[in-house]
Amino acid sequence: MALDGLVIHSIVDELHSKLLGGKIDKVYQPENDEVVLHIRNNKQNFKLVLSASASNPRVYLANDYKKENPINAPMFCMLFRKHIQGGNIVNISQVGFERIIKISVESFDELKEKTTKDIIVEIMGRHSNIILTHSLDNKIIDSAKRIPPSISRVRQLLPGLTYDLPPEQNKLNPLNDISLQDFTNTLKDFQGNIFKSIYSKFLGISPIIAKEICFRAKVDEKTDTIDCSDEIFNLIYIEFLNLFKNIKSNNYTPCMFIDESIDRVIDFSCVNINLFSTLSSVKDDSMSKILEDYYKTKDIKDRIHQRSSDLRKSISIKLDRLYNKLKKQNEELLESENADSYKVSGELITSYIYMIEKGMESVEVDNFYDPEYKSVKIKLNKNLTPSENAQKYFKKYTKMKTAKVEINNQIKISEEEIHYLENILLSIENCENLAELLDIREELGKVGYLKSQNKSKKETKLTTKPHEFLSSDGFKILVGKNNKQNDHLTLKVADNNDIWLHTKNIPGSHVIIKCEGKEVSDETLFEGAMLAAYFSKSKMSAQVPVDYTKKKNIKKPNGAKPGMVIYETNNTIYVTPTEELVAKLKVKVN
Repeated sequence: MALDGLVIHSIVDELHSKLLGGKIDKVYQPENDEVVLHIRNNKQNFKLVLSASASNPRVYLANDYKKENPINAPMFCMLFRKHIQGGNIVNISQVGFERIIKISVESFDELKEKTTKDIIVEIMGRHSNIILTHSLDNKIIDSAKRIPPSISRVRQLLPGLTYDLPPEQNKLNPLNDISLQDFTNTLKDFQGNIFKSIYSKFLGISPIIAKEICFRAKVDEKTDTIDCSDEIFNLIYIEFLNLFKNIKSNNYTPCMFIDESIDRVIDFSCVNINLFSTLSSVKDDSMSKILEDYYKTKDIKDRIHQRSSDLRKSISIKLDRLYNKLKKQNEELLESENADSYKVSGELITSYIYMIEKGMESVEVDNFYDPEYKSVKIKLNKNLTPSENAQKYFKKYTKMKTAKVEINNQIKISEEEIHYLENILLSIENCENLAELLDIREELGKVGYLKSQNKSKKETKLTTKPHEFLSSDGFKILVGKNNKQNDHLTLKVADNNDIWLHTKNIPGSHVIIKCEGKEVSDETLFEGAMLAAYFSKSKMSAQVPVDYTKKKNIKKPNGAKPGMVIYETNNTIYVTPTEELVAKLKVKVN
């Protein structure tokens, strides 16, 4: 996915046509690295999203933006409100052909004098930033991410310093007039594949655009520049000029390319990518709409990953301790299996007590409990009498026999706890929005793994929906995303004759096939099992065992943790989950 110079150019053109002259009514900062400007222009309201997210930096006009703002506005947001709220946008431009957007805002300062401030958005991966400067002298007012000398000796971004552009990459601007000779010489300077030379020598060109230029020129992208003839350079030059002729004239084709077999976006661009002719595409007049559709889910996923990092770390630490604990318990259990040998030693000492004297460290006697009547050497404590040595072995036998029962109980508790926490990690991985993550935090608080924010013991309502699928035969299949949803589906939504599925002894989601009084076909059963395997810890495995039974056979023991149930009457089916089938069965939500 490339938010390259071409996409930035198209975004700037769109913003220029829609926002120039607009008034900034409100400023919000829902995330530390994200600012939203509410702009009124030509009797229309716009939401301009400026994001310096390390994973998903972007600038676009949002139609469906639902992030909640913090109760207390951050300092950077207050600074924006002070300097640009109420101001008018007088210019929007792309710096060179770099991934840098500059928005100039004219507003009144404290002395009621008109001044111009620049909002500079640098879209550069983890180095992305939002910077507010004075237009007159380029002095930095502040930035979303301050860069002191301790972080970068080359370029600091701190209030009061002069704003300097990022270091030059010594690349040519493709919007400038370039002769065939200069073009050829530039590419020849690079030693390697021809497509790599294109994006390495020209500003704002991503690898996929470089490959597209080669594809249009009917040149093998992997051809080495040393092996390229003048004819090849000429063909590439022609397609290069044709592509940028459209960019210069602001002629764009915003589009998104989707692999329908796995229901996944492969790429997006502001030009049509002929390389992806086998994929389905979604086209729109607005580049912002394409970006919003792509980043909507991706950004939420990344934010969830960031916000759940402490939770995942805490659970992983607990799991490591439990794995070690279980290992030691199994070792103790193995030792307790030898309890009878201590009883035999005690019996033999008693039988051969006439041969033993105090002070002896061992005694070798015939073992009449052995069918072959082999001799055995028994260790003794020289400070104890023969009778006391015998009693010592009998006590150890009694202790280990009792311990065996207790260790088995403790192992069962440890295994259940491990299963539960592994299920929690899986639920976090399956989170699709922050509300689902909050549900998991609330659950962990109630069972005592986290400090509970909600002191009420009353069960809160389900705020999120489970996955919904439709089988080939038209049966509705529901899949829980977390333990709260699993309990809700199994105990409240499912009818007694509905089919319940879950991976056998593997953490995963509860799956319900809604029968509605009809007989479920083998194909629907297979599809339900595929979903159970896909939404489990064994998602990437083959021949995953999935248990299925009627819901009436499912019981939840008193005191059991959320999502934990028991069942006895069941059948097992083995399936290998595939992403293609999941995408095919998924119910499209409008």
